[in-house]
Amino acid sequence: MAQNNPREIIISYIEAIDSKNLDVARSYLSDNVFIKGPAGEAFRNVGEFIDMLKQYDGRYAIRKIFVDGNDVCLLYDFVTPKVTAFFCSWYQVREGKITSIQTIFDSRLFAPLEK
Repeated sequence: MAQNNPREIIISYIEAIDSKNLDVARSYLSDNVFIKGPAGEAFRNVGEFIDMLKQYDGRYAIRKIFVDGNDVCLLYDFVTPKVTAFFCSWYQVREGKITSIQTIFDSRLFAPLEK
């Protein structure tokens, strides 16, 4: 697991997702993590969030990382076999774990994939 450095924790978390090692990705998330998406959808259950991640065959193409204390903001393309979408995610890290993720993107790009 990454050190207590918020930037490194987020990078390690993303690397785990990209390599489809969701058990490792889960280890970076606080048991009380709050995850909010662009349409108001939210997850407070880590298992449900990990199950949702399993549905998407995507990878992060990071464009920029901003760090301010325990806050990390990522600008990236989320690249899937059928669509590439620009995302912005704001992560908050406390005591070595991700406690909050808020992500914005144009969810309309994924609508045809859900039908």
